[in-house]
Amino acid sequence: MTPEQAAAAAKQAVLMLGGAFSDDPKTMRRARQIGLTGWAFYVAGRGGALGDVRADTVAAALGFIAPEAVQDGWDAARKVAPPEQIAADNLDECCRWGREHLESFYALPKLVELAERVVVSAETAGMPLFAAWRAMPLPDDSPGARAAVLAHLLREHRGAAHLLAIRASGLSPLEAIIAGPEGEAGATAFGWQPPFPPFEPLVRRRSWAEALTDRIAGEAFRALAPTERIELVNLLDAAVTTVREAAPV
Repeated sequence: MTPEQAAAAAKQAVLMLGGAFSDDPKTMRRARQIGLTGWAFYVAGRGGALGDVRADTVAAALGFIAPEAVQDGWDAARKVAPPEQIAADNLDECCRWGREHLESFYALPKLVELAERVVVSAETAGMPLFAAWRAMPLPDDSPGARAAVLAHLLREHRGAAHLLAIRASGLSPLEAIIAGPEGEAGATAFGWQPPFPPFEPLVRRRSWAEALTDRIAGEAFRALAPTERIELVNLLDAAVTTVREAAPV
């Protein structure tokens, strides 16, 4: 398995495992306890790793969220707490989710070992949000928490790679969303307002951008041997299965 193939094969598991804690009801409860809406906690929880910067800087790093929506969430959060603290709270929730959902995974030590080698070796140029998250101190060193944080870092890394790829393909973030699987519904969810561009002329460039994303994200997988890449992909998929099977019906 090549590095590029590994990035492509790991995509769905990374997106699920790396983002599951954000949608967890307990995370939403934490946001309310702090005094934030779920949206403000999401924006500042991710962007706060950059520090107390301007909203347009956060919007540039997040990339796919409408700048006005970032501004709303960022400004609301800054009235409640420093962005760095909200990011730390967000990281706590990621760790908590990992303890609760991944601690009993049968191959957790190996998953952590392989994922950590990928994350540590990843190049950060052009990826400020990934770099900021990777530099944050880990508040919980339990295996489940570490696995969840590594999955989150892999997700941030792929997201940064995708942002670079869609810009290189000549697409704007909005155009990339419109040409993607969620289309206008996805654009609305990320705060964009109609009128939206027609998706048909964008599909080919979107497909090229997805392939380029795999190439950029795949560079980090060079830290593993081909057989280890296969093993990591399989372990990520198995972890997703474990989480889904344990979820309440």
